[in-house]
Amino acid sequence: MKNIFYKITVLALIVGGFTSCDKELDQVPFDEFGTENAYVTAADFQNAVRGIYNNLTNPSIYGGSDAGGMIDAPDILSDNVTFAQRGRGTRRTLHNWQYGASDEPMGGLYERSYQLIYRANLLISKSITFEGETKANVVAEAKALRALAHFNLVTFFGKIPTQAGDANGSLGIAYITDPDPLVDPARETVGAVYAKIVQDLEEALADINESNSIVTANKASSRMGKDAVRILLSRVYLYMGEWQNAVNLANAVTIPIATRNQVVGVWEDANQGGLAFYIPVNPPILGNTIGVTWSQGSVNNLIPEYVVSFELYNLFEDDDIRKEAYTFEGANNTDNLEFNAIKKLFKRPNDAPGRVDIKIFRSEEALLNKAEAYFNLGQEGQALAALDQLRTNRYTTPPSGETGTALRDAIRLERRLEFAFEYQRFFDLKRWGVGVERESFGDLADGTGTPSDQVALPAGNDKLQLPIPQTARDLNPNLVQNPGY
Repeated sequence: MKNIFYKITVLALIVGGFTSCDKELDQVPFDEFGTENAYVTAADFQNAVRGIYNNLTNPSIYGGSDAGGMIDAPDILSDNVTFAQRGRGTRRTLHNWQYGASDEPMGGLYERSYQLIYRANLLISKSITFEGETKANVVAEAKALRALAHFNLVTFFGKIPTQAGDANGSLGIAYITDPDPLVDPARETVGAVYAKIVQDLEEALADINESNSIVTANKASSRMGKDAVRILLSRVYLYMGEWQNAVNLANAVTIPIATRNQVVGVWEDANQGGLAFYIPVNPPILGNTIGVTWSQGSVNNLIPEYVVSFELYNLFEDDDIRKEAYTFEGANNTDNLEFNAIKKLFKRPNDAPGRVDIKIFRSEEALLNKAEAYFNLGQEGQALAALDQLRTNRYTTPPSGETGTALRDAIRLERRLEFAFEYQRFFDLKRWGVGVERESFGDLADGTGTPSDQVALPAGNDKLQLPIPQTARDLNPNLVQNPGY
């Protein structure tokens, strides 16, 4: 793309004054002082792949941004949260689906994702002349990260294959594998984009290391390994409606899920139960704090940006450990108000808000992916078994025994509860073809207060696909805008 996104990327690679070391993703990317000199040794390629990972910590992707990113937008756009009147009003236009092309909702994600893709493409192209023993692994990591970036883009800016109508033939995104920063690619169809995502992930899975980190201080993988790729590929197949492939990839995941006793600690960084890929906040070399994604202040003097929707809060049973792990009762002493606040990504105990590891892939998704896929294959016994494996690790008295539509709804409910405030809800609603339906409860703990401005986005509404940023279209005339904008 002959546009500002790539120009910024090239500039960042040329002038970025970064350093590196050899262990987890607490390293930062290499200093490119001319690509002909930068890609020579095995260490150069290791540093280059760390530079790709570093893009994930950008506020517009998984780092936490007031404008919205992967870490919050899928919940902001859905029915999991209610706009809080005491906050700063961040992402209100996004939450109310009042965006247009000139507003550039998620424009930061669009830009930074293509920066990541450029870095991945550059490494892959330079690897032709590299014969070190780590070559296959670093190229596999680059392909996996390239696929992840394209997948995030197409889920926001395109339809999902299982949406109603000819979703596969509709507008997707530009899938870029060329490191030339001056290309002006057109958008491909959704079907073509997903096929290329699968190709990248299948090739990555063949060559990536089982684990790409040194376990330090009981920390698990902080770079993508085989299980992270399996989970992502399982999700991609699920979105495509390729149920058996989704099952096969989910069944191959080896990391056990977090037990009931671990669940609270996972989100307080006390343990890494179920984590297949996460980005640590310590040491603070990257400076990748999530920020005040959902709330500012302390538990007893809280200023929430968004709160748990009253409907969702009541879906958490009292014996469901996720209610304790994901939510808390917050208060604003100034106004003597109480909120059902979002604990996920809030803080570690006795630490500052926003300082918490970024969790990207968890093995719990493998269970829920295969439960849904098994159900769609008509194999209800296997679907219920997968669902119950999760539920026995969440409830003291887990429900069970559903069949037919009740089983489908139970799978969808557990997916909502398990991944609340974790980057998936909006996409699930899109691919199920049910639109967004918010209850008209307010933002206070008892359901009173002020509700969100808008409560319904029908299944066929054009706003389910965000507009391509106008800046990108101005700089690349080959980009066609989404319908309705």
